[in-house]
Order: sequence, then structure tokens, then C-alpha cells
Amino acid sequence: MIIPLLKGLATTLRMVFTKPITLQYPEEKRQVSPRWRGHPELTINEDGTRRCVACNLCLEVCPSNAIKGIVAGEAEDHGKYPVAFTINLQRCIFCGFCQEACPKGA
Repeated sequence: MIIPLLKGLATTLRMVFTKPITLQYPEEKRQVSPRWRGHPELTINEDGTRRCVACNLCLEVCPSNAIKGIVAGEAEDHGKYPVAFTINLQRCIFCGFCQEACPKGA
């Protein structure tokens, strides 16, 4: 009965002197791996316009058919833009082909 108590005490004392593995989230952020790919989304230029020109190349190259319904609109100042852009994240396999196919890096 005393042996398990001493083992528990030894574990407690050993862990007191180790570095904690938890982070205080708002102040400390985890390092993101350079290979990490988040969910795909449209990027925006500095002036607030969308980079996407509704060329549908991402729609054609997507192996899981996760991108649907790119409806193009016409603007006078910067040409075509997507009015509706739908990505089904449940079907997306996060391969990054849509990013590679995009001529504007959107």
C-alpha cells in the first residue's frame, strides 16, 4: 500500500520540475507547420476587391468536386468577379490543387 503512494509522489515531484506543455492561448500562439493547409477561401486585395476572376480553373482541377457554383459577375473597374462561390468542406481533401491552378493566387 505504501509503494503505490511513493510512486505517485515520485511522479508528482518529477513533473514539478519539467517545463509545462500548455500555452496561454491569447498571449502565446502555437507555431504553424509550413506544410499545413487550412481550409480554402478567397483572398482579398489591399483595396478590398477579390483576387478571384471567376475563371473556373479551380472547379475543373478539383479531384473531389468540392467546389461548386462559381457564378461570375461583371464589374466596370476590375472585370469579372465571383458573385457566388461555394466550397463543400466535407468533400474537400485539402490537396491544394485549386491554389496551384489559380492564375491570380486567390
